[in-house]
Amino acid sequence: MEIKDNTFARQFETEVKEGLVSVEYSFQEKKIFLTKINTPESFDNEEFISNFLKNIMEIAVERKFKVVPILPKIVVFFKKNPVYKELLPPGIRL
Repeated sequence: MEIKDNTFARQFETEVKEGLVSVEYSFQEKKIFLTKINTPESFDNEEFISNFLKNIMEIAVERKFKVVPILPKIVVFFKKNPVYKELLPPGIRL
């Protein structure tokens, strides 16, 4: 999966045949706040979204960022993938 970090639009992006899938973010003090998932209308592949989020977590690890999930769907991702809980900042519990 090829992910583009579109810093101008503040989102991670990847292409699927239906169009663009993106996860919007904002930064604050070495923390990345994941705020919204955008998908084409006809796109409903939860496994793809999960893999996309896993790739974003790897980017966070590489860049030494803590991840703050704002969107409930991303909170559920963290609950289903406890290996990434180390990326949560101190004080954040799910």
